[in-house]
Amino acid sequence: MKPKLIDMFLAFLKIGALLLGGGYVIVPLLNNELVDKRCWTTKEEVIDFYAMGQCVPGIIAVNTTLFIGYKLRGKTGALAAFFGLILPPFLAIILLASILIKMSQNLIMGDIFWGVNISIIILMFLTVKEVWKTSIVDRFTLLIFISTLVLSAFGVSPSISIIAFAIFGIAYNLIQKKIKGGNA
Repeated sequence: MKPKLIDMFLAFLKIGALLLGGGYVIVPLLNNELVDKRCWTTKEEVIDFYAMGQCVPGIIAVNTTLFIGYKLRGKTGALAAFFGLILPPFLAIILLASILIKMSQNLIMGDIFWGVNISIIILMFLTVKEVWKTSIVDRFTLLIFISTLVLSAFGVSPSISIIAFAIFGIAYNLIQKKIKGGNA
């Protein structure tokens, strides 16, 4: 059964209110709210939509949300999810904009932001852990991970790595299908 648009809006409103640190920390929030609590999607689909959200221009969290919303209820679902996700930060920016300069000069606020930054590191770790569990499934995917890490360390653009390993993955899977088909 498809979720109601208002339920989708409220679920993504909650996610938007908790989303600190950008698109890299959305995966644990999506898994908790949409997979564990509401059973609207699977962890594998969340990771797939997250990966697709990284491959298209725009904000990763918004792109991922649009893909999930579209999967759940089509265009209107994508819009409900989108507006739910962006409403909390939009309102926060409007409310805090007038006092931001004063806040940045306060030492206590500096300490608070330091604490928030530490929590964001933990959320990023949880995202890597979730992506790792569904993405690194064999020696081939581990090889791609290590190769991408090495290329990144040498300054190769992530875009080039994504395109190269996408082509490499397609070729590998085609070869594997031919090998399995030849043995049948």
